[in-house]
Parts: sequence; structure tokens; C-alpha cells
Amino acid sequence: MGLTEQPIHIFEPDPLQCGQAVLAMLTDSSVDEIIALCGNKRETTFKEMVSVLSHYCISLEGGRQQANEKSDLPEIALLSLETPKCWHWSLYFGGTFYDPEYGVLDDFPPSFRRYYWKIKKTVEP
Repeated sequence: MGLTEQPIHIFEPDPLQCGQAVLAMLTDSSVDEIIALCGNKRETTFKEMVSVLSHYCISLEGGRQQANEKSDLPEIALLSLETPKCWHWSLYFGGTFYDPEYGVLDDFPPSFRRYYWKIKKTVEP
């Protein structure tokens, strides 16, 4: 249990489940498992995201940062993007974007504002 070695892309099963899909990719879990942990099958809040990450012994390092370019990002990051449709969760992992709506990308999905939190693995007791 914990942070994946390498994510496998998952498309969001429903347009409101981008957060659950990102958490599933980060933890090698199913979207249904994440929905059960969140207690939510609709839009996820930041608090729900952090709670599920904590369950898998994954934490965020530092606060929210703005990203303008791919080079601004750390090795692994939880992304919050203002897309043409809505605010959207996405994942950056090892130089690749794993987006639950747009697929596997070399650069950011279409977005106006981009924020990230650095992901780090918490040492298990």
C-alpha cells in the first residue's frame, strides 16, 4: 500500500470523478476503492484528496504552488487545473501528465491557471 512505482492511466468513469481517477492512478487502486474511501462519487474536495493520500501513507510537501511551465513541476505532483469546462484534478509523474479526461500527455492539458502540490511518500511506522 502506498505510492505507485509507475502509474497506469485511468480515464475518469464519470466527468465528475477526475479526483478519484487521479488517486487511483497514484495508488494502484480502482476508482471504486477510492470512491469508497472518499465516501463521494462526485467532485472531490482538497480535504478528501488529502485524506485518501494519507490512508495510503502519501503526503504533500509544502503548500500549493503555481505552475506556468512543465519545468516548474517536481517529480510527482497533484495538479489542480482551471480548464475550459471547470476546475480539474490531474497527475504529473516523472515527466508525463496522466490526465483522467485527456489521456497521457507530454504537456499540460488545456488549462488557464495551473496549481500543484508536491507528492512525497510518507515513511510508514
